[in-house]
Amino acid sequence: MYERRSQPPISRKAFIARMTGHVGIVCVVILASLGAGMAGFVLFEKLPPADAFLHAASLLGGMGFVETPDSLRGKLFAGVFALYAGLVFIASFGILLAPVLHRLLHKFHWEDDESDSG
Repeated sequence: MYERRSQPPISRKAFIARMTGHVGIVCVVILASLGAGMAGFVLFEKLPPADAFLHAASLLGGMGFVETPDSLRGKLFAGVFALYAGLVFIASFGILLAPVLHRLLHKFHWEDDESDSG
């Protein structure tokens, strides 16, 4: 997926394309998670779609619960979804940060390799 240490760093245009792909992956994950959260709140708490969106978005955004669910099934779903939302946040951050850190480290190592050969 990424260039090896022996290869030169990719161009700025290729890096922007790589970052665009990573942003796209994160957007798909977040939209799918939002859809799953909305479906769960509609199914388990019998919330209207707008309220389900608010609850799912609040949990995915790290804000927490808007209001405590009423049913046991709703509480269990909300708790599991809150744990899942935390993992989505961490994974999304890693997916977005990986190409930036790789490019930074690759440039440092590439400069070392050029100076060693001369």
